Amino acid sequence: MDLVIGDDGVPRCWWGAEPEIYRDYHDDEWGRAVTDDNRLFEKICLEGFQAGLSWLTILRKRESFRAGFVGFDPATVAGFGEEDVERLLADAGIVRHQGKIRSTINNAGRALELIEERGSLATYFWSWSMRSCRRWAW
Repeated sequence: MDLVIGDDGVPRCWWGAEPEIYRDYHDDEWGRAVTDDNRLFEKICLEGFQAGLSWLTILRKRESFRAGFVGFDPATVAGFGEEDVERLLADAGIVRHQGKIRSTINNAGRALELIEERGSLATYFWSWSMRSCRRWAW
């Protein structure tokens, strides 16, 4: 992976050098473990919205996504109904894809089930990471 040195003297992956929104994401978020359930649910949902688009598009729309999906609180999003779907479809600040919106609402319900079963989304998802590490340990 090629590194570049930014104007601030900080080495970054080539993709994280610019624009500023990428630099901030690279420096503050990328590659860092997420253990907060709302932030983890947000990341999972935004990855779904990103499918077929650039991550830069999603980062530029992230604040609108957060507003539209009420901070990605799974309990709140799971309760969204048709009015909310219509509201989100009319929101030019997000990716207005009906299937992705409905999937996010459905996934909120599934997230609540995982939280009930495992205590948190982070516990569930990170358990897979640990299994993978043990599986591939030399």
